[in-house]
Amino acid sequence: VEPVLSKGNNCLDAAKACNLNDTCKRFRSAYITPCTSSTSNEICNKRKCHKALRLFFDKVPPKHSYGMLFCSCRDVACTERRRQTIVPVCSYEDREKPNCLNLQESCKKNYICRSRLADFFTNCQPESRSLSGCLKENYADCLLAYSGLIGTVMTPNYIDSSSLSVAPWCDCSNSGNDEEECKKFLNFFQDNICLKNAIQAFGNGTDVNVWQPILPVQTTTATTTTASRLRNTGSETTNNEIPSHNDSPACANLQVR
Repeated sequence: VEPVLSKGNNCLDAAKACNLNDTCKRFRSAYITPCTSSTSNEICNKRKCHKALRLFFDKVPPKHSYGMLFCSCRDVACTERRRQTIVPVCSYEDREKPNCLNLQESCKKNYICRSRLADFFTNCQPESRSLSGCLKENYADCLLAYSGLIGTVMTPNYIDSSSLSVAPWCDCSNSGNDEEECKKFLNFFQDNICLKNAIQAFGNGTDVNVWQPILPVQTTTATTTTASRLRNTGSETTNNEIPSHNDSPACANLQVR
């Protein structure tokens, strides 16, 4: 059950606040256009949509970008608006759902997706013995890593309008002998107490001590981190390499930066 502090539609309020902020309004318009413009054969230009979404989450302060993506809700109208934030019909959904391990392989071939997925595994690692539910005890790093995946082939989104469960557009059908590994990968998104707690804490404003000192740092590093990744296009031996398929869980072999 999602705890709620407000009786209004927080996601609608967040969208209005974005429109009152020049930076947020500009970068939001910049992704809405390609994500909703159909071409002759396709519902949209997914490549341009993804690029514009990456810019939005890299450039817009979390106060506004996260406000729309992680707003707390009490009814379906609000949760559906939250789910629609990234224009999922273009950025998220596809004609068919690929196998999650195949999608992971596609992600590994792209340096931005590869490093950002590794960041997500590292910074949203759950820990049941932790009060926060996170191994690193840092909600800001987890949300930054999660939002960094939006605009890649591993783009995640809310899977329905009734929970905080998220997932990439994939499933574990046709996994063969790798079904257990596939489910571990998918569950890291769908059933991740660290990520869910981080989303709730931001949406409800209940984790002020974590957020206030960290936000100014994160808003600047969101762009500089991306810039540094772009400079390392040829590097295949990064410290945050995504694990290959083996006997270990899909998230277990990551080296923490």
